[in-house]
Amino acid sequence: MPLRTRLALLTAGLTAATCLTAAGPAQAHTSHTSQTSHACSPSVSIDRFSDALDKTTYEDTFVGNISALAVDGDGSLAALSDRSSLFRLDARTLQPRSVVPLTDETGTALDSEGLVVDRDGTRLVTSETEPSVRRYSRTGRILDRLPVPDDLRVTPAGRGRPNGTFEGLTLLPGGRTLVASMEYALSGDSADTVRFQTWDRHRGHFRLGRQYAYRTDPGLGVSEIQATPDGRLLVLERGFTSGVGNTVRLYLADPRRAMRKTLLTDLATCPTLGATAKQPQPNPLLDNIEAMVITGRTKNTLKVLLASDDNQNPTQTTRFYYLRVGLTPFL
Repeated sequence: MPLRTRLALLTAGLTAATCLTAAGPAQAHTSHTSQTSHACSPSVSIDRFSDALDKTTYEDTFVGNISALAVDGDGSLAALSDRSSLFRLDARTLQPRSVVPLTDETGTALDSEGLVVDRDGTRLVTSETEPSVRRYSRTGRILDRLPVPDDLRVTPAGRGRPNGTFEGLTLLPGGRTLVASMEYALSGDSADTVRFQTWDRHRGHFRLGRQYAYRTDPGLGVSEIQATPDGRLLVLERGFTSGVGNTVRLYLADPRRAMRKTLLTDLATCPTLGATAKQPQPNPLLDNIEAMVITGRTKNTLKVLLASDDNQNPTQTTRFYYLRVGLTPFL
């Protein structure tokens, strides 16, 4: 079925305001590359990886379960754990410098998955539990909570799948539009179609905006999104097959063109760089990659940092991946 037709079918049941358009200090274990780029595809290369934070603690808090990354105003990295901890990491060494606990309004821990550091330094954080998007101060105090369409709420309140709702979060260039990506399809939607919900900033607050439909590869879900400087989206699709391992693919999608996507790379094609895996993987470099942030750019090349969520599991690894992603101009 053509994509335009599929998107039209998805509009049923949406409100008029919503539309669908398409343990101690870390011990460094880092693989350094030579001066030559290590190509994963014509568009993507990997410079190095680091396991420096794997199975470590900081101030009695486990450093792992990394679900989202963001660059803070001082150049440090904000790293969000899905166990309700927000770490500040040294951008060069990855060493933790502080940690802030996050909870909901009742003091209950979040299933925190998406993170944006807003232009005023506040933190926008998603939780898969309801799902929700909350704004926090630097100290972890709740400042605001954004509205969420009823359809996106977890069943039985809505049609969202438990552990399958807001997984990614990003702010488009200009800071006026916030985008959250669902991980999996809603009940009643096509299994390969997930929704991206937007909010528009109005007088300092975010109000509900339009929705987009994004088609995933069979068996994969969306684990993270990041806005590029030109308004497109880097989309990380991920899946896991027992006995085989992870599938992780990086796409470029364009909200202005019905979310048409272009494959940038399948990370299984990257050089291993001497990495080892604790469980079967199609490439020992791979793990449960869930976090992504753009850390810099030169002309049409972006520096992109990925991180894996080890689920506090001895058979998984907290690993950071340093990529270079080349973007072609709009056609």
